[in-house]
Amino acid sequence: MTDLEQLTQAMARNLKRLRTERGFTLDALAARAGVSRGMLIQIEQARTNPSVGTVVKVADALGASITTLLDYDQEPQVRLVAPEQAVRLWSTDAGSHSTLLVGAESPGPLELWEWRLMPGDTSDSDPHPTGTTELVHVRGGTLVLTVDGAEHRVPAGTSAAFESHVPHGYRNDGPGPVDMIMAVSVPAP
Repeated sequence: MTDLEQLTQAMARNLKRLRTERGFTLDALAARAGVSRGMLIQIEQARTNPSVGTVVKVADALGASITTLLDYDQEPQVRLVAPEQAVRLWSTDAGSHSTLLVGAESPGPLELWEWRLMPGDTSDSDPHPTGTTELVHVRGGTLVLTVDGAEHRVPAGTSAAFESHVPHGYRNDGPGPVDMIMAVSVPAP
């Protein structure tokens, strides 16, 4: 089984488990997530590989991390995630990418990401649930962080914290890559 097939199977199994645990019907979850009932059925039956946006919307609607949707076999105390187990969820032809390094569920979803934005690339995000916070640390380059329409320049060595329940995005206007680490904390449902 390929890595993609394993991810598809894990997502199918975990979506159904989480939906059932939270008492959501397919229709109720579809309404909460803003995705079609048919898409949820396809995901639960492992018949599709949804977009990153769809995965984020479903995870947010469930009050779960993307990590939990992709893998629920977590050790209770310490879980090591080897580099080859990190999940690349977004990439561009220019070489930009985001990789989910590790996540946890207590008290709400918490995710640690590694990002690279190549010159000229942008990644925009829809608002997350109220109470969601993002922390960004720029390791190289200068990030243009846009939060609710306001732009903030974040140079290498600088960190930023913001509430991400509003439209937000990341852009690289510089001549070289922007490398950053991001943590996303979503409130418990």
